[in-house]
Amino acid sequence: MMQTVLALFLVVACVHAASWPQGKYTLVKPNSGCPPGWAEGWRHQDNEDGDNKNALSSGHHFSGSFGRNTRTNYCSKIREEKVTDWTTWKIVHWPKGTYCILRKGGKCPKGFANGHVHWDDEDSNNENAFGGTLPDGEYGRNTLIQYCCRTDGSSNTPIELPTSKPFYLVRKSSACQRVKGMNVRGEYIKTDDEDKDNKNSWSGNYPSIATGRNIIVYYCYYS
Repeated sequence: MMQTVLALFLVVACVHAASWPQGKYTLVKPNSGCPPGWAEGWRHQDNEDGDNKNALSSGHHFSGSFGRNTRTNYCSKIREEKVTDWTTWKIVHWPKGTYCILRKGGKCPKGFANGHVHWDDEDSNNENAFGGTLPDGEYGRNTLIQYCCRTDGSSNTPIELPTSKPFYLVRKSSACQRVKGMNVRGEYIKTDDEDKDNKNSWSGNYPSIATGRNIIVYYCYYS
């Protein structure tokens, strides 16, 4: 009997150590890959043709293709299984802090509020495309992505998340959220959006971005 209990204890402990918080959500894929078992997808944005000014942070770790157009890859947790903390036997939710993730499954996980960003992509000979599993949004001739953000804790107070592989969060304030046991650096993706009659927009509880005719989204890379 004791051996059975000990085995169960070890299994639960290992699951907790390797698992992300409960719920459905999406993260931007780093070049090191997605967490095991997550669904993958990609979005190709046809950016401005004339005098294109797309840009990325130097030494970035994004998985995708970044030239005159932008292809961003994504990792989505699409299973709703309950994740239990073996030390308290409580469900593991996202910790309090100041950061954003990408929405998946029609609603934000507990503690987050919803917002979105809309990119007015190139009008002429638009070649937008997508594949696989993507965050909630609209993926036609323009791009709209739904985000989940929170500001219920200090970004300077380290939160606990899995540390076995690098990952991205989306920045919410002027500073990246600290994560226990991980180094962090800020990175960004700038898209040169449609010049003529530009209709970029943002609403709700959206991430830290540079707004205007071109959009810069700021990310936090953890390794």
